[in-house]
Formats: sequence, structure tokens, C-alpha cells
Amino acid sequence: MHVQWIRAFAAILVILFQLGNARAHEGHDHGPEAPAAPANVIPRGEARSDVFELVATAQNGNLVLFLDRAKNNEPILDATIDVETPEGPAKAEAQKDATYTLKAPWLAKGGHIDLIFTVTAGSDSDVLSLAIDVPNPSAESAAKRAGLRTADLLKLEILVPTGVGFLLGILVMIFGRRRSVAAAIVVGAMLVAPPARAHEGHDGAEPAAPAGASDRATRQPDGVIFVPKPVQRVFGLRTQETVRAPQHRALELPGRIIPDPAASGFVQTAIGGRLSPPEKGFPRLGSRVKKGDVVAYVTPPVQTVDVSDMRQRQGEIDQQIAIVERRVARYESLAPSGAVPRFQLEEAKLELQGLKDRRAALDKVRRDPEELIAPVDGIIAEGTPVAGQIAQSNSVIFQIVDPDKLWIEALSFEAIRDIVSASALSTNGKPMTLRFLGAGFTDRSQSVPVHFAINADTAALRAGQLLTVTVQTPDGREGIAIPRNAVVRASNGQHFVFEHVSAERFQPRAVRVEPLDAESVLILAGVEPGKRLVTLGAELLDQVR
Repeated sequence: MHVQWIRAFAAILVILFQLGNARAHEGHDHGPEAPAAPANVIPRGEARSDVFELVATAQNGNLVLFLDRAKNNEPILDATIDVETPEGPAKAEAQKDATYTLKAPWLAKGGHIDLIFTVTAGSDSDVLSLAIDVPNPSAESAAKRAGLRTADLLKLEILVPTGVGFLLGILVMIFGRRRSVAAAIVVGAMLVAPPARAHEGHDGAEPAAPAGASDRATRQPDGVIFVPKPVQRVFGLRTQETVRAPQHRALELPGRIIPDPAASGFVQTAIGGRLSPPEKGFPRLGSRVKKGDVVAYVTPPVQTVDVSDMRQRQGEIDQQIAIVERRVARYESLAPSGAVPRFQLEEAKLELQGLKDRRAALDKVRRDPEELIAPVDGIIAEGTPVAGQIAQSNSVIFQIVDPDKLWIEALSFEAIRDIVSASALSTNGKPMTLRFLGAGFTDRSQSVPVHFAINADTAALRAGQLLTVTVQTPDGREGIAIPRNAVVRASNGQHFVFEHVSAERFQPRAVRVEPLDAESVLILAGVEPGKRLVTLGAELLDQVR
């Protein structure tokens, strides 16, 4: 009978133990929580108006201020900032690192501090207010002491009931000689011992400010990117307010740079022969030449048969020259007496001169090489001849291009009739304005060649360079125009932009875009007008983890 009562008592203790353990602890749901704040950040506050955006941080007894333009996030360097502090008005001083500092000994007291700023920059002036929560040093020390006392009490709560239960078990074994009863009482006493219920974040004082706090860009669990103002200055972040407006529909065409046909040319040999340099040597690649300059010589080889024929021909001409010379001499002696008409003497002289010219031409063919002359002004774009090299007939020795006159040949897969404007972006990110010249009428690999003239500086371009041409058509489209650099592409191909939601927070937004021109794209969905989007530094922002 006693055994049954003891067993029931032990069961009741077990049930009470389980009820006591049904308490909230780490990892359980405590209801909806606010978005997690970045860890280890310096105490700070922020304020924004239509003109200014201000961030104040507490650092080593100083109040450090970061003042930017609200629309484009550009730092303001020459502003006047008057601050209403807990100890009266004060003025912040501009620093070389584009910040403003203020001695703030009242920060050492900690707590919730409200501040009012009067900002004047040029003709703009505004009043901003913000609050900074600075950890209280005395509260931090009290929290540490309270933590130590709680730990000591917990140790006593565990050890005392356990020892009492152990002693009760021994006494029952001695007087009752029932092991089962002793075991039940011991187990019950141990279960009565309270569980280790205290854990981080529950009992004890509020956690103090994180040690070693610093400004570091982090991506928070909800996807928002926290970027402190000093890091924004390093990234060079700039923003733009979105505006929806009608735009022209645009097409992107693959293209390549070609020389202007009227300002470029080839140096070719009409006959095959051996190449030789001019007096100053062959022009090197990239050197500038003028129209008419001799850039090379080619000497045609004379075959053995040709040499024999030429010598036979020279002998015949020499013989005819000798005969005509004697005839001219005889006519000159007889002409004064009238025995020979004067016109016969003149004809003989003309015949002699013709024979001499033919003889000289034969000598020139055997001795003088052919001159290769530059057809246009420009630079040597291609060609590396070598002295003594045998060039075939019609082979290209040099290509000369005027680098200031270049075209773009693009391929279109649909007929282009009307073009509002055209532009291109080179591989080095340089935008160029193009002038439409014309489109072909015959297909080339199921596409139509379209020619554009470059109306921009061509110093960094070269013939054959590949690029993309953006052509705007008269068709209308409505959307938000932003620079191409503002859009980043995720690993899954989705396009993203970053919205500047607060002074130091950026929210990635998925968008649907299409090309607008060489520098801009059109957002068709994903962002509403009136938002601030990052236009410079988006790629760096995307790398923050």
C-alpha cells in the first residue's frame, strides 16, 4: 500500500517537472519581431528632408556627421551645420574627409539623445531632427553584476534540492529497507530541482552595446543591404529619382567598326615581284602617311626568255639607230645645196629620236622597280612587308585607314525604314552618337547590313572592333529611363536595381527592362515613380554579403 502511494507521488512530481519545463527558451516563437539590426555598428541616427540626408554617429566622444544631397546621394562639403545638443547649441566643423565633427562629451552619459540640426548649403536651408541611442556605461556594469548574481543563485537552486533528495533516499533505505521507495524519492527530489531556465536574452539586464563596434557593409536576412555612409563614399554611390515618361522603342543590332571607304585604301602590286623598302624603310604599323608617299618598291623578276628577247630587240633598235644617224648626217651635208629637201632631213631626225626613246624604255624596264604609292592620307593599319619578299600580283602590301573617319556596319534582322536616333557603346564603355547612312537591299546571312557614321571621338576605336548599336524607332513606349550601370544581373539571369530606402539601407528590386539607347535602359515593371535608385556603384553594392 505504501509502495503505491510512493509511486503516485513520484508520477505527480514528474508531471510537475514537465509542466515547469514548458517555458519559452531560445528558438521558440515569441511573436513577430522587427527586422534584425546590423550587428556591431556604431550608435547612429539619421534624418532626411527633400534636400538633405543626414547621418550622425557617436565615435570616441565626438559626433561625426555625414551630409548628402537627398536626390543623388552626393556629399555636401561646404555646408554650415548648427546643432542643438543637451548642453546647448554648438556648430559642427567641416573636415577634409567630407564629414563634419562636433565635440560631444554628453555622449558619455548614454541613453536616448534627441538632436536638432539646422543645415545651410548655398541657397538651401533646412531643419532636421534625429535621435541616437547610446549604451549607458553604468547600466552595462549593473547588467554584468546582475548576471553574476543570477548565475550563483541558479547553482544553489540546482545543488540544494539534489542534495536533499539524496539524503532522503539514504534515510528511507535505512528505515524502510525498500529500494524501490528510495529510488522513487531520489528521482522525485532530482526532478524537483529546477531546470537551467536562464539563457541568453531572457533573464538579466538588456545586452550592452556590442564590443568592437565598427562601420561595415552587410546584407541582412531580409535582403536589405546596410551600407554605412563611410562605405558609400568609398563605393561612390549615386542615386536618381525615377520618373515615368514616354520613350521611343529601341532595337539592339550587332555591329563592327569598318573604315570609311572614301578615307581608306589598299596598297597592292599590279605585277608580282620582289619587295624592297624606300629610302627611309618600310612604314611601321600605326605610322601616318600622306597620299602619294612611296611606301615600297616591287621589282618584277626578268625571265631568261624575256632577257633574250629584250637583248635581241635592243640590238635591232641599235642597228636602226646607227642607220638613221648616218642618213641624218648625209642629209645635213646635202640639204644646204638643195640636193635633199629640208623635210627629209627633219623626218630623219624625228625617226632617230623615236628609236632612241624606245631604246631607253627597254633599259628602264630592266633597271627600275615599280613604286607602290599610298592612295589616301591615314595610318598604316595593316601590313608587314619584308625586304626581298616575293609578292604575288594583286597582293595587298599595306592597308591605310584614316582613324578619324570610321563607320559601323550593323546587321538587322528586320527592315529598318525610319530611325529617330542611333548610338553605340564601345567595349570600353564609351557612348557614341551615330548618323544613319543607309541599309542594304540584299540579305547577308538572312540579315540586312546597315551603315552608320560615327559622330564622336574615335581615338579609342579600331577597325574590326565589335560593338552593339542601339537604334530608336518612331514607335512609342512608356517606362522609367535609368542608366545601364544601375541594372545588375543575378546568377539566374534576373535583372535587379537597388532602391535607396533610407540613408544607409538599400533594397534590391527585381525589374523588367529593355534597351533604350547606348547608355540607358527602360524599366517596364518592378519600380514605381518617385523612388531613388542607385545609378553608380550598383555592381559594388551587389557584391556585399
